[in-house]
Amino acid sequence: MKATYHKYILNFKRPSGTSRGVMNEKETWFIVLEKEGKKGIGECGILRGLSIDDLPDYEVKLKWTCDHIHLGKDLLWEALLEFPSIQFGVEMAFESLVSENPFLLFPSDFTSGIKSIPINGLVWMGTEAFMKEQIQEKLADGFKCIKLKVGAIDFDKELQLLRFIRQHFSSEQIEIRVDANGAFSLDLALHKLNQLSEFELHSIEQPISKNHTDSMADLCENTPFPIALDEELIGVFTLAEKEALILKIKPQYIILKPSFIGGFRGTQEWITLAEKYKIGWWITSALESNIGLNAIAQWTFLQHNLMPQGLGTGALYTNNFDCPLQVKQGQLWYEKEVDWKFDLNG
Repeated sequence: MKATYHKYILNFKRPSGTSRGVMNEKETWFIVLEKEGKKGIGECGILRGLSIDDLPDYEVKLKWTCDHIHLGKDLLWEALLEFPSIQFGVEMAFESLVSENPFLLFPSDFTSGIKSIPINGLVWMGTEAFMKEQIQEKLADGFKCIKLKVGAIDFDKELQLLRFIRQHFSSEQIEIRVDANGAFSLDLALHKLNQLSEFELHSIEQPISKNHTDSMADLCENTPFPIALDEELIGVFTLAEKEALILKIKPQYIILKPSFIGGFRGTQEWITLAEKYKIGWWITSALESNIGLNAIAQWTFLQHNLMPQGLGTGALYTNNFDCPLQVKQGQLWYEKEVDWKFDLNG
């Protein structure tokens, strides 16, 4: 078996804002396996500044992985514990290699085009006018669940945007999730949660920054509406550490990004714990290309979670790969008659 790795830069159609700044492009890496005339493709979806494996020796570790691909998926997963995005790329590449079609990893009613996956519509941070424009677009596109990034512009303006939605749509008509990306200060977080509770929100992701587990536990105990952990899960590698975190914080939800938490195997560990302790969960892509998004979506469908998932990021880039994934009326569909076009030369 031969393994190679390849860098690819994804270009955003328009600058995309989070509480950590504005992104114009996104780096990703692909592992390509070749064996007996077949190919397997896996995406290592690193997000600089956020991924735990954003390390100076990342490319060195990719080369090591390709040089040791003979170890196989399971041994490599163990060896790459501190490089979750490469764990995911390896898992994906091996699944792709053994599939009849390298892009059809997990056949189901989803990949047959019979059933869809409900997703949330993502509204990026920006000016009040820009965010309002996005909200109106998502509502017009038929989304029943909208996710807004908060914490970057003036908080009062963000409250006004939420008020704008609720003046036109009740919580029964439109579910609103907000994501603070850890932007709230420890001393003001509960006050802001109380202000946000007026709008009957579904949940808030990561109101304060990670690694303040005492404060996060207090918030989860006293919050007026559910809190979902996101960044908090990054860098928690072993099953024992994962269970300890769940028991310490007792969140209402956890959000699972396979590229950040060890691929399908790492994600499954979190799901098992969440269900053991009656914690809700959903799966979200982490700005991967359509290669990674496709694998995540196919696997997510098999988990039978009926909540809206965070899988609507395929249209963000000018140079993404053409694929069967299509968003219609707030649902992700697999249009199997649409061909893949995977070209690493752009």
